[in-house]
Amino acid sequence: MGVPAIALLLIYTLVHSGSHGQEIHPQNCTLNCIRKGEPECEYCRITQDDVKSVFGFSSPFGACVPWPCHSFLGETPDICQHYVHAPQNVDVHFVPNPDPKHETAIISWSPSVYGIGFLRGFQVSIQALGGTQVLCQLFLMQQNLSLTPDHTQLVYYSDPFPKLKVDSQYAVTVMALPVPEEWDRFYQKKLFRTSTCPEKNGLEQCKKDWFPRYLAVEQDGHNMNVTFNLAPPSLQIKRYFSSCFGGGQRTYIKLEPDLRKNNTHYMYRLPQLSIGINYTCEIAADVVDAVRKKFSVEIQPTTESPSPSSPDISPFVALVPLGIILVAALAALLTALWKRKHAHLLKKYTAPDVFPEFEVKPEEQFVCESSKSSPPSLLIVYSTCDGPAHVQVVLSFAAFLQRHMAIKVFLDMWDSLSVMEEGALGWYCRKLSESDFILVICSPGLHQTPQGHDGGEHEDDDDEDSPQENISSAMVALIAEELCRAKTTINDISRYITAVFEYSKQTDVPTVLGLATHYSLITDLPLLFSHLHGVALQQPGTCLKVESISEDFINHPAGEALRKAIEEAKVGLNSEQQQPHPKVNIWTEDLHLPSQQRVECSAIDSLK
Repeated sequence: MGVPAIALLLIYTLVHSGSHGQEIHPQNCTLNCIRKGEPECEYCRITQDDVKSVFGFSSPFGACVPWPCHSFLGETPDICQHYVHAPQNVDVHFVPNPDPKHETAIISWSPSVYGIGFLRGFQVSIQALGGTQVLCQLFLMQQNLSLTPDHTQLVYYSDPFPKLKVDSQYAVTVMALPVPEEWDRFYQKKLFRTSTCPEKNGLEQCKKDWFPRYLAVEQDGHNMNVTFNLAPPSLQIKRYFSSCFGGGQRTYIKLEPDLRKNNTHYMYRLPQLSIGINYTCEIAADVVDAVRKKFSVEIQPTTESPSPSSPDISPFVALVPLGIILVAALAALLTALWKRKHAHLLKKYTAPDVFPEFEVKPEEQFVCESSKSSPPSLLIVYSTCDGPAHVQVVLSFAAFLQRHMAIKVFLDMWDSLSVMEEGALGWYCRKLSESDFILVICSPGLHQTPQGHDGGEHEDDDDEDSPQENISSAMVALIAEELCRAKTTINDISRYITAVFEYSKQTDVPTVLGLATHYSLITDLPLLFSHLHGVALQQPGTCLKVESISEDFINHPAGEALRKAIEEAKVGLNSEQQQPHPKVNIWTEDLHLPSQQRVECSAIDSLK
């Protein structure tokens, strides 16, 4: 062992002189001294050169392979009938190392009481986890040394391991010699990590852990000037980068300061930033895994103060803006009067609608349907288990929404080609993401869970193809999941709506949709219009009414068709309650199988 290692060992011995138990440090003796049993060779370090000079070949411990029992320095085979238990209390101690990239460690341990009489030495190895670095040391005791259980109180030490990289994880293994032939508890392993670069050398001396400590930001019009301190020259960092995110865009700037002009600070510019947007920026050295310094910038609006040398403004020039304002107000008043007269003449000479008795009461304020190019979209989810009368109500209601309430309606019966191409579930899922609102028409059949067909009893029935039986229950579950997610994340849940017609009950609304906004139709048509268009129907002292849907919606063909469909549905459901009902077989798309299967919906069960 060289002089630096001996010095480190002496320093460590002085520091730990007060530890518990007697400390045993390696001696600088030879292999022949151990074999002869000389008293001064009690605990010796054995080098590969020493083994080679005695035996004429390299020792297996050079490759961290333990010495086998049957060839252990000429020991008799009787020793192989016994075992030596693994050492205990393995510990790692770090000693000072001037090398900034490496640490030095010394390993300590105590022998086990099991097999202490047959103990002949120890082998210590350190391996870097995830790497190939392996360091080994061998320590032997003289053959004539008689160990007793009292020796388990001794603390044995290894030589220093000086080439351990900083900020790395290692595994140290201490095994007792000789290694038994059939025993798996002859060694003790412990994991440890060396100190990080900032812990050993300070932050300013570590390249990837360095980041600017000084940062100054100054606004220059629509630009920002950023000044930061450069890394110490010893780190040899020549390139930096800056990244900013704001207003939905990210900018990346590479920085290469000219160290010949200034090697302590550098200023760069963030150009063309928008006013009022808070930008989140970061700056770091352009090295792998570098620590980033984060900061925020925001361009503030600048107000130009009037020049002190500006000439006096004459009173005539000061009245010019006032005259322009008066002319503009007069033009706006004349335009409003002309529009009112034009609307009156247009209403007078326009042909009446199909029902000429419909007219607007003069004392009421009406809200006309929205005529904007992109009306709100609405997806209607319903069940067909309540029969064709209920389906006709849904069709008539969808037509009324699209004709008189300025709503873009998504209905599977109106898009049958896409439903067949995508599948009913795929079509509904796509429309669910595209729609502004989702309306679930609640009816007794919505609570039914269709069952698959049983054998060939109805194989030849020519039933109506409808994807709705299984899809309606699946869509209710999917909408309920989205509704709960929106509620828990404090998002808007107004896009989810439930509604019942006059022939349905409030109990027909699924419990999982209880958080959705609910309406009773046709009574709540104006409220539904207000919900979909965001129009306030009541103001202080004024009750607004919606044209075509407030009270006289039946005066339009679509409204009259909706009223008749509702009446027929009420009559049909009442007649079904008074007579036995055969089961209706409806084809539907299976949610789990690629093929289609027939399900049975009982009209009697749907009314429960």
